[in-house]
Amino acid sequence: MARLRAPDGCPWDREQDHRTLRHHAVEEVYELLDAIEAGDDTEMAEELGDLLLQVVFHCQMAGERGAFTFDDVARGLVNKLIHRHPHVFGDAQARTAAAVWEQWDRLKHVEKQGTRHARASALDGIPRRLPALMRAQKLWKKARRAGLAVPTKRPAAGRRDRRSVAALLFELSALCQEKGWSSEELLRTEARRRERIWRRVERDRERRRAQ
Repeated sequence: MARLRAPDGCPWDREQDHRTLRHHAVEEVYELLDAIEAGDDTEMAEELGDLLLQVVFHCQMAGERGAFTFDDVARGLVNKLIHRHPHVFGDAQARTAAAVWEQWDRLKHVEKQGTRHARASALDGIPRRLPALMRAQKLWKKARRAGLAVPTKRPAAGRRDRRSVAALLFELSALCQEKGWSSEELLRTEARRRERIWRRVERDRERRRAQ
């Protein structure tokens, strides 16, 4: 990659920057998902290489401006894995996957305290560019964990299986199409509305605790 970015290297590679490449990484992830779902090891290996290329590319550009290198990224990852797995590399106890996740979130919160990446809200940390359905699910999960969202009673929900829920999602997307609405934008807008409500509930709760 250093050779490709050199003055006598590839014109296309030389003119790229972090922003021009940002959507390529997303595309490579989706291609990797296709390979995984197809159970195609050959394709999976190729797509993992393409995804790794994105990492190498960004690290090379960052290194050119003195920000960080591939070694810095790898070292940071190693340190993170060790620190957030004290039940493996230390004396902590975490015998279930749920306990591991709880410990991970707690350590992550402590790590970021006092930095510009500190998460003041339990709802922080969800990428804004996630597809609407994925973002809504993550938002709901965080809100539930924080006690901000209370499940409403849905009499029919318990009787639905995976196939019927899938059919319902499809029918809803079809309805949006017939109405001329974007299902992605509708759900994104609703998720933002719910998030505003939950953040307000969270602030009110913290304010009462401080009194």
